[in-house]
Amino acid sequence: MKQRSWWGWGYTEDAVTGVEREALTKRVAAILPGTDLTVHEPPSVESLGLPEPRVAMPDSLAGLVSTDPTDRAAHAHGQAFRDVVRNLLGQVLNPPDLVVRPRNEADIVDVLDWASRANVAVIPFGGGTSVVGGVEPRAAASRSGDFAGAISLDLGALDQVLEIDRTSRAARIQAGVFGPALEDQLRGADLSLRHFPQSFEFSTLGGWLATRAGGHFATLYTHIDDMVESMRVVTPSGISESRRLPGSGAGPSPDRMFLGSEGTLGIITEAWMRLQDRPRWRATASVHFDDYAAAVVATRAIAQSGLYPTNCRLLDPAEAFLNAGAATSGGVLVLGFESADHPTRPWMERALELVADHGGTLPEPPSYTESAQHRPGTGAADTWRSSFLRMPYQRDALAAQSMITETFETACTWDKFDNLKTTVTEAANEAIRSVGATGVVTCRFTHVYPDGPAPYFGIYAAGRWGSTLAQWDDIKAAVSEALSAAGGTITHHHAVGRDHRPWYDSQRPDPFAHALRAAKSALDPAGILNPGVLI
Repeated sequence: MKQRSWWGWGYTEDAVTGVEREALTKRVAAILPGTDLTVHEPPSVESLGLPEPRVAMPDSLAGLVSTDPTDRAAHAHGQAFRDVVRNLLGQVLNPPDLVVRPRNEADIVDVLDWASRANVAVIPFGGGTSVVGGVEPRAAASRSGDFAGAISLDLGALDQVLEIDRTSRAARIQAGVFGPALEDQLRGADLSLRHFPQSFEFSTLGGWLATRAGGHFATLYTHIDDMVESMRVVTPSGISESRRLPGSGAGPSPDRMFLGSEGTLGIITEAWMRLQDRPRWRATASVHFDDYAAAVVATRAIAQSGLYPTNCRLLDPAEAFLNAGAATSGGVLVLGFESADHPTRPWMERALELVADHGGTLPEPPSYTESAQHRPGTGAADTWRSSFLRMPYQRDALAAQSMITETFETACTWDKFDNLKTTVTEAANEAIRSVGATGVVTCRFTHVYPDGPAPYFGIYAAGRWGSTLAQWDDIKAAVSEALSAAGGTITHHHAVGRDHRPWYDSQRPDPFAHALRAAKSALDPAGILNPGVLI
């Protein structure tokens, strides 16, 4: 079995090394000449000097507990750039006192009962891929904080598809299952959840639900919300289980209260999820543009056409060059259609007619396949897809070479996009200059809606070793202010966590904030669940 990295993304065996690292370093040096790209290795866990646990579980629950230093270090952070940098610097300051792995729902009930009585904070943990401080104990694990201790509640043992309703095309699934294991268990019924975020390999169903994750579909079924039939949630005040229905108009949705609650209201233990038949027909194309403004209009035309492509991601020229190897003055639109029911050629042909009206051209003909398996090609779309899956590993490699490599995402209406992109890009570039760095800002659309896109910005900047964390924090704050000022959301699919709290607090309406605090008080009277997140 491969070994998970305690300090960075994924498996240690899959880290960027050798020829791949040399090529990556050369690309960065070409874009940012003169950059110091010395490689800094992560420290050993033994050198971190983690504090001793402050609390102990009752004997009846002791079998669920791990105090292993590597386990605690790996549960002390998520996977944001600032997490990786702190780990590289050996700054694991507030690890959980214990890592607790419940075997079943009854264990979760017992753990919450004990924690409520003992004033111990409980941080729900799925795959630990949060990039917004969502699984980091921070104040809860601080020796000077308000809690007697903090535990990381790892749901990895709740990893089964419990029941499949083939007639209704749905399944009852435990929250701790990782993406690949989930798909493997559904394969025998020829079904798929078809939810593939970039973190798919290392994230869980419960994490997707708790953060309202965005996934595979660029249109129509964009968020995990769209795939929920019912949910079961354990709270300190009792168990909430919604009725399984295809739709309901019976008051505010109980599922909607827990979707996106980020572990502050309860522990999601299982859900009935709507599934898809596995696709058989696929069509893909990469459309090049000479003018970026025309590319945006073409993308909007497709988003409003009712064609609902599976993939509709617009890469600006910088993004297209860096991650798809395509040199264009207007960017690349990556298009894809898939179906389990019918050939997709007519949909692709109509989409290509639309983009041609706005100057889009095809350097290669579209690809049409009929197969149960996706077979990557050689065009810009597949090059970008491969790069997309390696991005987190490459981010870690560059972080160890003093590079500031991170992303921030938002959504806005089409009428606000031009101003938002200009405002954010200018703010990011000014912030990069203000911290004494040089860099590049890129933009792509991850999802598109009839009324607006979800822009995803990337920053690639040359930092100073030992200062990159402070440099990024300044850049992040400047960009977040710009996003809010330009009318975008502080997050489209990365959640709020602890890092987005200031801007989330100003984005949400005050009456809703009062209602959310009241719900927290009713469901978690002791305030032990993921303190500092959302509320």
